[in-house]
Amino acid sequence: MSTYPNGAATTSKTSTTTNIPSSNSALKPTMASSTSPAQTSPTPPPPPPIPSTTTTKQKTVTKPGPAAAALQNATTPSEVRAALSALHARESSLTSRLTALITSQSDLTRSLSRLDNLRAGLGAQVISARGISNTMLASASETASHLSSRVRTLDLEKQRVEDTLRVVEQVAELKACVAGVVGSMGAPQDWEAAAGYIARAALVPEEIVRGGFAAAVVPTVEVPDPPWVTLETARDSLCNLFLREFKKAAADGDGARVTRFFKLFPLVGKGDVGLDVYGQYVCQGVAGTARAVLKDGAGAGAVASAQSQGGRKDGFFFANALTKLFEHIAHIVDGHGALVERHYGVGKMVKVIERLQMEADVQGGIVLDSWSDERTVDRRLTDVRSYPFSFLVQSFLPQNRGFGGTPRVNSPAVGGTNNPRQSEDEGVDMKEVDALLSEIAVMLGRWSLYSRFLAGKCREPDSPDDAPLVLPEVLVKSNLSRKVSGKLVGPYNELTKFFFRRSVEKAFQLDEFPTGLTLRPNRHIESNPPFIISAVDDVMYIVNNVILKSISTSQRDVIKEVVPTISTLLGSDFVGMIQRKMRDEYYPRALVQGGFPPEDRIIAFLVLINSLDLAHEYLARIVTGIVNPPDHQHGNGAVAGAPPTSLQNAFPFENHAKEVVTRLQNLNASFSVKTNELLSEGIKVLFREVIKPRLRPVLTNTFGDADYSLSEEELAELAAQSDKTEEEYLELVPATFELGWDALMKPISRLLTPRTYTTLLDLTADYLSKVLEKRVWSYAGGRTSPYGAIRMERDFSDIIGTISKGNYAVREVFAKTSQILMVANMDDEEWDEFVLEEEAGVEDGMQWVLTEEERRRARTIVRV
Repeated sequence: MSTYPNGAATTSKTSTTTNIPSSNSALKPTMASSTSPAQTSPTPPPPPPIPSTTTTKQKTVTKPGPAAAALQNATTPSEVRAALSALHARESSLTSRLTALITSQSDLTRSLSRLDNLRAGLGAQVISARGISNTMLASASETASHLSSRVRTLDLEKQRVEDTLRVVEQVAELKACVAGVVGSMGAPQDWEAAAGYIARAALVPEEIVRGGFAAAVVPTVEVPDPPWVTLETARDSLCNLFLREFKKAAADGDGARVTRFFKLFPLVGKGDVGLDVYGQYVCQGVAGTARAVLKDGAGAGAVASAQSQGGRKDGFFFANALTKLFEHIAHIVDGHGALVERHYGVGKMVKVIERLQMEADVQGGIVLDSWSDERTVDRRLTDVRSYPFSFLVQSFLPQNRGFGGTPRVNSPAVGGTNNPRQSEDEGVDMKEVDALLSEIAVMLGRWSLYSRFLAGKCREPDSPDDAPLVLPEVLVKSNLSRKVSGKLVGPYNELTKFFFRRSVEKAFQLDEFPTGLTLRPNRHIESNPPFIISAVDDVMYIVNNVILKSISTSQRDVIKEVVPTISTLLGSDFVGMIQRKMRDEYYPRALVQGGFPPEDRIIAFLVLINSLDLAHEYLARIVTGIVNPPDHQHGNGAVAGAPPTSLQNAFPFENHAKEVVTRLQNLNASFSVKTNELLSEGIKVLFREVIKPRLRPVLTNTFGDADYSLSEEELAELAAQSDKTEEEYLELVPATFELGWDALMKPISRLLTPRTYTTLLDLTADYLSKVLEKRVWSYAGGRTSPYGAIRMERDFSDIIGTISKGNYAVREVFAKTSQILMVANMDDEEWDEFVLEEEAGVEDGMQWVLTEEERRRARTIVRV
């Protein structure tokens, strides 16, 4: 049996208990053995079972630990020893932790004792502080509170006195101003002083002016009315007076007096009236200037009508009239803006601008209406809308296919020479259309400059300088803006479309092929490269002029319409006409079965291919020169992705410049796609109809006498029988091929542009690579001698060198043929070593294009 400290006894057979003493019980001795029977209390009931105890009569409450479980499950002595070792380790850990807790208990006790001492000391201090507060500081606090209350009372009284003095001063100021106004408007008639007194009175708050104190103090015997009545009457009287004097000074043309009275309106609180009458005044000058310009032009036109088409008939008369109108308004805004903002406030010039724009709507509308009537724009639009474009239309008709010969000049019908009209310009004079477009472009450019100027003047004062301009509402809603859109932008777009398409048509009507071209290499070419039709230069010149003229208008609506129109017409008319010529007139088809195409057709077809290539290049240059000019390419402060300075200046509003750049790039991309498609097809036709038929006899002559089954001795004997040296016989195949290749390709390379010839050469090399590969495979099965295989590799290498002369990249397409011959000429030891390395996975650095099966087949070419 074992006894608990409280006297309870347990039986070791019934339970096994692990006792963990607390920090207090661990320090007390066990009292079971020293307690006398007299002191023994009645036996208490047994304590409840400890959770870690395993009892035979009760169910297990908690699961045993890992070490106990291991001991219970042990079946061998080694497992028992391991479980006991784990239990001993756990016992040591628990013992060390208990020892640490017992050791730290003494430190904790000492800390608690120090805290109790400090608490006692702080309690004494608190009692002392309360005593000081009650005996010494209470009276001081009361005195301070009393003083603070008296100070607040004095501050309130002081504030009230100051407010009263301020009211008295303002009423005194009001009284002085009323007296000054009345006095100045009397005998002295000093209007500036009277306006100054009213401006000073306006600084007095309205509640004081209309207050009872002012109504009682300000009125006098001379001025018995309340002050607000007197001031309002004076304002109205002075405003009417200023209006009369201003209008009189304006009628007399006295600028000094106009300025004098204009400055007085804001002083009497009538700034809106002053701005309105000032707007009327400057608008009179604008109207007078516009009428004078039109009148002078009409007079000059009447005088010069009998001599030359001058005056109003001058191509830029109306453009100059519109320019003078805008310049006059800009001069007024720029010159008078400082005066208005100084006397009326920042941003008040916008009111004058609105009034000026109303007058600009009237006068500008008169100019545009007069221009439209004088130039008979409506009739010209009707003419261009009904223009038939007979040459272009008839050129695409099916019945005209197959016609060839010389270019058609001044003939609206294909091949027609008996048409009584010598030109399709009858009814629509292209020179007049071009002059009209130039005049419209100038007027639109002036309108854009005027819009930019007003946008800068109407910009918010606090907006940053680099912020994009926004078209002001005064222009968006103006009648002149709508008239510019209807009478200038719309006609310009329609006339430009006609002008460009008629120019394309005229270019093909007057089209000429370069002369003196030949495919005979021994003849000199008379013309200078590049060899293209004249229509390419003419059309691209017109494209450049039309785009630059459209950009000069600085109108996004023009670019949005003109650039897509150019793209459409280039694709349908320009590329379409060249396609029709390539397909119907100059297709390099042999006249007889098995023959070759005529030389003139081949040359014409080459010229058309060049024309497509150069047209693409020219348009790319035009677009690049506009989108990325030289100064923009070299940096010079340019931001990546930003439009160049020239376009940014032409299109300053928001993202207009970026939109123009995008449309120009789309034009170039669209034209590039169309030309590249036709170029690719044309080069395929050239190879199929011209190159491929002539390559066959070249290859036949090249390999006609080649026998790669001969040994070295047999070849030497054969060379001796043919009266040739062995070296000459060895060079026979590559020399024959080079002779035929040069005779075929050099005349074509002289005529084609470098890019198109490179494309043709790539296509031809691809074909030859398949032909040579097929010829090599034809020797599979041991049909060539070892010496013949060496000769074959040498001959084919020389042939590949001849083909790739000047363009080393062409060799890549012959890689398979070269590798076949290389494998075929490997020594047996070298081949065996290669096979072993390949099986071992060793990289040999060779970029193989042959499969393993093809490499093994290549070994069968040489006869064993």
